Parts: sequence; structure tokens; C-alpha cells
Amino acid sequence: MTKIHRFPFAIAYADTDAEGIVYHARYLEIAERARMNWLRGKLKANDDIGFVVRELNIKYIQPLVVADEFVVETRMVDVGAAVVKIEQKFVKNGNDCAIINLKVAYLGADMHPKRIPQDFISDLI
Repeated sequence: MTKIHRFPFAIAYADTDAEGIVYHARYLEIAERARMNWLRGKLKANDDIGFVVRELNIKYIQPLVVADEFVVETRMVDVGAAVVKIEQKFVKNGNDCAIINLKVAYLGADMHPKRIPQDFISDLI
């Protein structure tokens, strides 16, 4: 249905706890980097705030550890007038390690929801 954006990443010691397992909140930081990479160059400069996370759910399936190399696969699941549902999968060797489902709202400069620009949506589908 929609394009999948792939963001490669490798786990460093700074991403892990004392046992070398990726700290749970670090997944959110990595997912944010993947989303920013996905959106780079897609939104035209204007006075809008842009996308902000409204809701987020994460399912941990298999832990990532120091030196793991994987890909974050990001795709739009559904698009509304001012909200986009996004799925992000952390995939290592074809296996899902974590799945993040989130909703982002598009805000105007007045900090209220605003219709998402159509050219942005067209560029990602």
C-alpha cells in the first residue's frame, strides 16, 4: 500500500544497559531518527509546526544487544485529514525485534490540528 522507508542502524555501547541489552527508551530515540530521515526533504518550509506524536505503543519481541545491526522499517498505515498512523518495525535478519505504532498530528503555527498538505501525502504513498 505505502512505501517502506528503511533506516539502517547499529547498536553501540551507549545504547545499552549494563548487560549490553538495548535500554527500552532507546528504541524511541532510534525510531525518531528513522522518522526524521524518512521525512527529510518531504515537507516544504512554511510556518506550520509540522508533525507531533499524539499516541504511541511499542511491542518488544526480541531484544537487541550491543553490535547488532538492523533496519527500522517505517510506513504510513492510515492517513486522515490531520493525523497519520505510522508503523515502525525494528528488523534484524528478517525477524521483528520491536514494533512501534504511533499517531502523529499535523499542527499549524497556532498549535491546532491542520489539514496535512496533499503533496506531502502523495510523496509518501
